[in-house]
Amino acid sequence: MTNTSALQSRAADIVGQDNVLTEPSDCLAYGYDNSRRHGKPAMVLFPTTTAEVQSIIRLCNEHHLPVITRGRGTGTTGATVPDNGSIVMSLERMHRIINMDPGNRAITVEPGVTNAAVQQVAGEHGFFWPPDPTSAAFCTIGGNLAYNSAGPRAVKYGTPRENVLQLEAVTGNGDIINTGSYTTKGVVGYDLTRLLIGSEGTLAVITQASLRLTPLPQSKTTLQAIYRDIHSAAEAVAAIMAQPETPCALEFIDANAIEMIRSYSSAKLPENAGALLMIEVDGASDAINNAVESIRQAATNSGLVEFSIPATEKEVAALWATRKALSPALRNVAPKKINEDVVVPVSNIPQLITGLDQLAEKYAIKIVNFGHAGNGNIHVNLLVDHKNEDEMSRAQQCLSDVFDLVLSLHGSLSGEHGVGLEKRDYVNRELDHNSLTLMHAIKSQFDKLGILNPGKTLPNTNT
Repeated sequence: MTNTSALQSRAADIVGQDNVLTEPSDCLAYGYDNSRRHGKPAMVLFPTTTAEVQSIIRLCNEHHLPVITRGRGTGTTGATVPDNGSIVMSLERMHRIINMDPGNRAITVEPGVTNAAVQQVAGEHGFFWPPDPTSAAFCTIGGNLAYNSAGPRAVKYGTPRENVLQLEAVTGNGDIINTGSYTTKGVVGYDLTRLLIGSEGTLAVITQASLRLTPLPQSKTTLQAIYRDIHSAAEAVAAIMAQPETPCALEFIDANAIEMIRSYSSAKLPENAGALLMIEVDGASDAINNAVESIRQAATNSGLVEFSIPATEKEVAALWATRKALSPALRNVAPKKINEDVVVPVSNIPQLITGLDQLAEKYAIKIVNFGHAGNGNIHVNLLVDHKNEDEMSRAQQCLSDVFDLVLSLHGSLSGEHGVGLEKRDYVNRELDHNSLTLMHAIKSQFDKLGILNPGKTLPNTNT
């Protein structure tokens, strides 16, 4: 049995007393994430160096204590929610930008640096880091890497897995490892970098990352296309993605979301709007007009109601603000939203939306859909009242059918939000038994005692 006061004393010796929280009221804020699940941490620790992270993990191994690593808690799947009595290790005070290297298009940072801070520093040198999740102003790089969070620009520039050069991390066994290479080419050994990215803190704790930067485009144009129905919009998405000019963002909003926009936004949309595409094109100044025209032609079909280019920066900002406000605005429409970011092949988006509409009617659950159409990553939002037991029961049955629908369309259960607790028990519908067994074996190699974020991401192979 662990002596609590002795454990607290040893933790304070590692990180300093000012970096330890033990009072339940102080720890409360570190027991939840944006999934609105909640647990009660036994203690919250704020390491500021890799050596401190290593010492904490070794201490937790010694006492067989689970440790949950977190950034700012913006995740939506419960991946950073502790079991009662767990140690929470917050990396928010590891927020140094270690090196900005314009000559090699790279920046090296600690995990507590925010996405926005990276963009600001990179931007001062003429670069950006492609991943740009909705929570970029607040979320940390460590969280982006843990979930492989991407955002709209992934359609052209890829996810964190394509935009990270090297990682330093501490395994669940307390060993420091360095993965990847500082070069854009390198095939020595297994690709542990891509393995750690998206593993939700179950294998190792990332303590430093060298990010691959991209030069800022000379020019950028935002386009809006409105269609009478989802099938016309999906036809346009497929056509846009088939032509040579890849947009840097291709966002989709369905009819239900459009109706919601009308109620809280000043955006002017035609009454017969069945689907909306927001398209962003970037590139060299002397080529941008040709790129816009190429995408306009691809976006034009018999279902196109309106194609427009916002005339001012203010109009562009308002359009993107409307898109980014959709997710938080849903919390004002219903007491609870069940938010799933499923992915299907682009050509299967119409079948997905049609199937979701049928499930909404079958279970009497309002479903609003929007997301990153260019790579088929659609955010499916079930709007429910968590105090209504019957509705919550119907919502869970509906969610199960949503996942079956996605898999029947050759899709995946998560594009960028991760698995955590919310989707863990559905994972074995997508992954076969042998693959899951291998993944559990990999977990045990990195974390023999299973102390890192236990119970998250992988279901039991017996279920």
